[in-house]
Amino acid sequence: MQTRYEIGPRTFLLDADKAQAALAGKRVIGGRETMSFNLLPLRYGWAYELYRTMKANHWEPEDVPMAKDIEQWRDPRALTDIDRWIVRMGIGYFSAAEGIVGDNVIHVVRELVTAAELKLVLGRHAHEENIHADSLLYMISSLGIDPHECEAMFDDIPTIVAKNRFVTDVSRELRRDLDMNDPAAKRLLAKNVFVFGQCMEGTQFYGLFGMILSLYRQGKLTGIGTMFRYTLRDESNHIEVFRRLLLELAAENPEIWTEDFREELRELMREAVTLEQRFIADCLPVEGMGLSAEDFSQYIDHIADRRLVACGLEPLHHIAIENPLPWLAELMDVRKEQNFFEGRVTEYQKASSLAMVADDEL
Repeated sequence: MQTRYEIGPRTFLLDADKAQAALAGKRVIGGRETMSFNLLPLRYGWAYELYRTMKANHWEPEDVPMAKDIEQWRDPRALTDIDRWIVRMGIGYFSAAEGIVGDNVIHVVRELVTAAELKLVLGRHAHEENIHADSLLYMISSLGIDPHECEAMFDDIPTIVAKNRFVTDVSRELRRDLDMNDPAAKRLLAKNVFVFGQCMEGTQFYGLFGMILSLYRQGKLTGIGTMFRYTLRDESNHIEVFRRLLLELAAENPEIWTEDFREELRELMREAVTLEQRFIADCLPVEGMGLSAEDFSQYIDHIADRRLVACGLEPLHHIAIENPLPWLAELMDVRKEQNFFEGRVTEYQKASSLAMVADDEL
């Protein structure tokens, strides 16, 4: 079917069948190849909506005041040794982890997907990882922490090394010329999306998020806590991008979604949980005020099962694990923040969209 437009002496024919074929040719991988970045017509509307939500949640580290944090960091009585150690572990781990995620998004996943709207949202995902990395530089410079010490932490702390190796090994598996029509290659991509979205960002990030926000709850290092709240809001969208990408990939390629492969993903989550719980023990070698390694370890079990169920997989535990940190839900709602310049409550995001972490994310 053709649509005819007559403009003055010129006649233009638009082939609607070709446009329909272009839409039908959109797939997560192995779809219609084109050099144009034409989003319309959308096949994956959820990806575009998530992109808009993520864009509306834009924030800049320098907008967060750090004067109180600097004062507390310099005051030997304001923070305990455990408080300071948690911050050092948080900055040390995330200064490497955020870059690992962003690099995998841009140079692995975004390179392999073929639908323009998927490339769009993944580009935003990578951009937000850059903001998170920038926020860590802002924290380090504000507090006067030696940057070489941060680098030493992700090279010399065994539990950080193990967590980073867990995900970088998965990323390297796809950094070679693979035939993406091969079910084995498709499974590698699905594995990558699951590990980075559900195991790393969705589970392993949450131990330190909870610890930093526990300090924030006590009025300690509120600037750092604010940036972690914004980061966690971003992460909730990243988890959803990769969850939907995994489900779309499985739906379009049902031959990969075997019982054995689903069990492999569950075992990867089990490994991720074990690595995170060992890391938590390093973050809290002794307990501090409102900080219990046992509670955070249980919280990781709780989160991991939620992530698995959301992907259509069986949880690791037959009996539901209770959330030992219910107060985190309140801190995740960052709809309203104190205006940094006018001293009044305002919306710290554009009115066109609002992203909140749902209770079932926690």
